[in-house]
Amino acid sequence: AVSTRAPAAMDAAASPTADPPLAGRILAHLVTAVLVVDRRLRLRHLNTAAEMLLSTSARAALGQPLTHFFDCSSGALAEHLELVVRHQQPVTEREVRLLFADGRTATVDCSMVPMEEDGGEALVLVELRQVDLQLRLTREEQLISQNEATRTLLRGLAHEIKNPLGGLRGAAQLLAMEAGAGPLAEYTEIILKEVDRLGALVDDMLGSRRPLVKRPVNIHQVLERVLAVIESDPTCRNPVAREYDPSIPEFAADEDQLIQAFMNIVRNAVQATEGEGRVVVRTRVLRQFVLAGHRHRLVVRIDVEDDGPGIPESLQQAVFYPMVTGKAEGTGLGLSIAQSIVHRHGGLIEFTTRPGRTVFTLYLPMEAPS
Repeated sequence: AVSTRAPAAMDAAASPTADPPLAGRILAHLVTAVLVVDRRLRLRHLNTAAEMLLSTSARAALGQPLTHFFDCSSGALAEHLELVVRHQQPVTEREVRLLFADGRTATVDCSMVPMEEDGGEALVLVELRQVDLQLRLTREEQLISQNEATRTLLRGLAHEIKNPLGGLRGAAQLLAMEAGAGPLAEYTEIILKEVDRLGALVDDMLGSRRPLVKRPVNIHQVLERVLAVIESDPTCRNPVAREYDPSIPEFAADEDQLIQAFMNIVRNAVQATEGEGRVVVRTRVLRQFVLAGHRHRLVVRIDVEDDGPGIPESLQQAVFYPMVTGKAEGTGLGLSIAQSIVHRHGGLIEFTTRPGRTVFTLYLPMEAPS
């Protein structure tokens, strides 16, 4: 069996010169969540970072089992605790996903070390370092780069397509004038209609190119306009649930373009549930939130959640590309356009998906970055 003494910050007796108050202050200021549990996984100690991670106070948490705060019954965390408690072996693993009792999730780098008190009681020192922020920033950078690369590609593609389309349309008009009302008129009309359809499709792929017209908007009024249209559709047989934060103030945005973005996202959610499942639109305010490498004092977060079958894994990496869709009748432009609109506002769209729960999250900064 491996027996490891606690670090000096945890056990002042480890060094005759240790200063317990200083050690306590060092431990309290660590950004890593430090917990000490006994063999029955009851909390014996936790620092300030651990209190924040568990959303509780040390006074309320001490003596409680870890299972009171997050699921330890299965998965990597359960296996690691079993190994440390039963076999006294230290364990370290990166990107362990925690499921909290209140429904929250967190991704952490986890280290567990067996300890022994002076009285001989076996303890486990658990260190949990949240990596969600770094993972989110990495994912955000990928989405922004993806969006910019897509826009560049589409602009070049549109130029190469619309030039010959203009020539085709002119030639078809000349043919129509020569043919008059003869039997060839029907064919020239088909050419003109198809050329116009392709031109409109290219314009849709590019999205709106007009400058943003920002005015003070109330995000809930924007959402209600969208939901009024969605719920008037006879295919939407269940009303969309609202979970609004009424304290969200107005902020500067282009209302018409936000309506278009939300329309695409909410309509997708309703279609994913075939109009009969549960769709929830939720608003919240985030403070001191980082978007595109800039810290914003206030950011509004809008979640559009549905209980449909989820996005197939084969499409998840490409859902924001144009012409990518899982629907036979879809054009695959809705999410691409929505991402472009939100990105022009300085925001971002992310999503999480699994069978029974898909959430598209839109972040919109409410003020200039600090």
